This record gives sequence, C-alpha cells and structure tokens, in this order.
Amino acid sequence: MKKNILIIGGSSGIGLEIVKKLNKEHNIFVASRTNESLGGLNYQYIKIDVTKEILDPSILPDTLDGLVYCPGSINLRPFRGLKPETFIEDFNLNVMGAIKSINAVLKNLNNSQQASIVLFSTVAVQTGMPFHSSVAVSKGAIEGLTRSLAAELAPKISVNAVAPSIVNTPLAEKFLNSESKMERAVDRHPLKKVGSAEEISNFTIHLLLNSSWITGQIFGVDGGIGRLKI
Repeated sequence: MKKNILIIGGSSGIGLEIVKKLNKEHNIFVASRTNESLGGLNYQYIKIDVTKEILDPSILPDTLDGLVYCPGSINLRPFRGLKPETFIEDFNLNVMGAIKSINAVLKNLNNSQQASIVLFSTVAVQTGMPFHSSVAVSKGAIEGLTRSLAAELAPKISVNAVAPSIVNTPLAEKFLNSESKMERAVDRHPLKKVGSAEEISNFTIHLLLNSSWITGQIFGVDGGIGRLKI
C-alpha cells in the first residue's frame, strides 16, 4: 500500500538516500531549498527554507503517513570560539525548523491510521564530546521533543529519533576530506568505519514504515562509539 511521506531536507545526504529508496513504492514529497540532485526520481517538490518559511499544508495530501526532518548543522569548535548567535542559528535550523514543520502538518498526520515522525539527534548528546556544545544543545532539545511528542501524540503517531555518529555526507565533508582525517574518524569507532548515508537511511526507513509498536526512542546508530570503549 502506497504511503504519503514528507521528507524535509531530502535533496542531499541521508534525506536524498531515503528519497531514492522510497520514491518508486510510495508518494514522496520533498521540501528543501534546492532539488538539483533529485533528477530522475519520482517525487513532488516543495521549495522552502525552513528557517525562514512555514510549510503550507494545503499543498500536501490531506493524509500524511510519515514525516522525516533531515536538516542539520555541524559546528565543531571550542566553546570559547562560539558566539551566542551560532547557538541560535543552529537551534533555529535543528529545532525550530522541526517544530514548525511538525506543527504545520500535524492535522495531515493525524488523518493517517498510523503515522510516523523520525527526527535526527547525534551521539554527542548522550556521550560528551569536546567541541560539540552547539550541536549537542540543539540535538539535546530534539531528544526532549521526541519523547514529549511521542507521549502526547500516541497512539496515532509514533515519534522516534536516530542519533548517528559522523556520517560520510556533504554535511560532514570538511571533517573527512583527507586520508588522515578519514583514518582518525574510522579509528575512533569500535566498528572501525564511519557511517554511510545508506546505512542511516535504511534504519530511518525501518522506523518510518515499521514503527507501529516503537515510539519515544532515541536510537544510536553510531558504530559503537556511544556505548563502547575499546
């Protein structure tokens, strides 16, 4: 049975992989600033900057079965080098963008017999890491939002979050753009590899389509770095 699924930030990285995997079997709606990388895929495009605009639910079907919010930021700098404005910018993108998007389409999601929302956190929330204060603040709020909404929206809508470690996507390119950087990133993880967009998208799709008895959970998909010390 085809489902109506909205992917916000579906034009690159993990979001793009989700669109590639689902576009033939489901009705996919992509909301992003650009769609240059989406050529040849079957989807409906909504041009939007979620930090500045509010999604118009009238351009979507009355019933939405899934929402994935993919936009994110990685500002890895010492705390003393981060201006308060940086925290605000990251919060607006990671948290307020998600809040405004969910609020805009909540009625559409409630029209589904069983809808699913998937958000993204980071391993750095539960595992303290230096230079991650800005992203950890924002994604910590996402984890709180995930649990609160899961309780409030049950039983019709499940809400879960994926908390990856570093993933080889355009967003993380500057941290993996040399052999030495890649080797250091690989070595930090017990499974001796960095994540791929395909791996994270596979897990996200599982939550999106098969979460009728899973809600309020934060899943560490992180190569073991969040729980293991070896």
